[in-house]
Amino acid sequence: MAMTVEQERGRPVASMNVTPLIDVMLVLLILFMILTPLKPRGLDAALPAPPGPPPPLPPPDPIVLTVEEGAFALNSAPVADVPALDERLKEIFRLRSDRTVFVRVSGHVRYGRVVEAMDAARGAGAERIGILGSR
Repeated sequence: MAMTVEQERGRPVASMNVTPLIDVMLVLLILFMILTPLKPRGLDAALPAPPGPPPPLPPPDPIVLTVEEGAFALNSAPVADVPALDERLKEIFRLRSDRTVFVRVSGHVRYGRVVEAMDAARGAGAERIGILGSR
């Protein structure tokens, strides 16, 4: 603190010299302005790896419709007639996304009987029908 003498009354007046205080504040302000951008922003965290693609599902068993002289067989299970074949195929297609049917003709079967089986498969919801060779 510096003391000055008041001219009119002749008594000393105490006043603070703030010039060095302002210099110190300016130096601190400059330091904070320089150091603030260097401060790391955010947290370093070890995140778990994202899950990979799910394993592929095994392909469903193919549907093989065997047309014989006396009856039909669906995956080696005998089916009595065309309406029963239609119902069984609708039941199978209700649970599957792949709607492919393979038709196998065994022996000497009339062409009309094979077409009936293929029509029943198409009516039940088959999207693709493939023909297999005889055994």
